[in-house]
Amino acid sequence: MPSSPPAPALTGAGAEATGRLPEVTAAECRPAVLAGELRVSLTHTVRRLRLERSSERITDGQYATLAALANRGPMTPTALAEDQHVQGPPMTRTVNALVEAGLVRRDAHPTDGRQVLVHITEAGQAEVRETRRRRNEWLAKRLATLDPAEREVLAQASVILRTVIAP
Repeated sequence: MPSSPPAPALTGAGAEATGRLPEVTAAECRPAVLAGELRVSLTHTVRRLRLERSSERITDGQYATLAALANRGPMTPTALAEDQHVQGPPMTRTVNALVEAGLVRRDAHPTDGRQVLVHITEAGQAEVRETRRRRNEWLAKRLATLDPAEREVLAQASVILRTVIAP
């Protein structure tokens, strides 16, 4: 079966020279081409943002678990594993490391004596707040270098991306 030619990268021809938003061709807006471009751009953005953390003492996976607890409240280890798309044993190791670091605590489940609930501690909340502050600060500095029209496009893209990922 013959392979398809690679999808063209978005060019934005002339944007650097004119200081205006790049012109995008109809071909660059085709779903398959755009999907590839967005995937790469979003992946690189997330990777760069992950470098902005409050400390090096926890891993990205541990931070994601802390953020889930900060956002959604106490959960069982099983619910945390499902939320983070990992199996039980790795989540147990993650929770153990976070307990040891004083960032979460285990409490008895109020209705099921066989279960525990994992709660984020004040130190864990502080870790999440500081990491979010650093990530927002880094991104805000980068966004400040864009002109208002570019920031408007990104604001619109943010709304659209939330629609794309909605269940």
